[in-house]
Amino acid sequence: MGDAAFVGDDVQRALLEAGIESTLTPYSPWGLRIQGKPALNKLALFLDGHVEVQDEGSQLLALLTDAKRGEMVVDFCAGAGGKTLALGAAMRNTGRLYAFDTSGHRLDSMKPRLARSGLSNVHPAQIAHERDDRIKRLAGKIDRVLVDSPCSGLGTLRRNPDLKWRQTPKAIEELVAKQTAILQSAARLLKPGGRLVYATCSVLREENEAIAEFFTQGNKDFNVLEVAPLLTHAGVENAAKLCSGPYLRLWPYLHQTDGFFAAAWQKS
Repeated sequence: MGDAAFVGDDVQRALLEAGIESTLTPYSPWGLRIQGKPALNKLALFLDGHVEVQDEGSQLLALLTDAKRGEMVVDFCAGAGGKTLALGAAMRNTGRLYAFDTSGHRLDSMKPRLARSGLSNVHPAQIAHERDDRIKRLAGKIDRVLVDSPCSGLGTLRRNPDLKWRQTPKAIEELVAKQTAILQSAARLLKPGGRLVYATCSVLREENEAIAEFFTQGNKDFNVLEVAPLLTHAGVENAAKLCSGPYLRLWPYLHQTDGFFAAAWQKS
């Protein structure tokens, strides 16, 4: 990510020189797939910030957000910053990218990744909750907001099979209340014409379509955007195969990604 000229064929050649074969991801124009678990974190290519490790589904969320040069962008639930880095690179290290999270520990995990990337337009900040004063100060000023919401994580079962024993109907109910509140607060950041993206790595309708539909009904100044043409415009191959109605719907057994959902709106 650190060097925009060091992409595609250059990366594949560098990996091959290290004895690692890769293939282009079928959907994301940014990705390479590697079989097995080679020690990428020991390669100069990784240590110098030219590549990061990320699920193809996460790349598609960043592509859907479509952050541009010079914009004001918020990654509302930034976590360890994988999507933040992708957004910062898409912005060509210009503009201002806020990376918010309630967990200082998760934001600390971003620091070495941020240092490797060479990005200087990212501003991580811990917030107390979705109504934090930092959020209020930015209301109506932001071009793009990505809400990769806290969720059950059930879209990652192929990597974390024990998750299914750790979720309960009560826990899902509490998550839905949190997701609804977070999305509503994040929406206040957008300026007219701005884009809001809500996403989870869950496969449950309650955390996905139901949240999106409830938000749409309650916010007449936000218009639902069809995700497929947005992804096509961002360079995604066969975007229609990734969508259900206006939404992004990724399934491990169909797309060889984690299970993801995303909805997008434009503020009028």
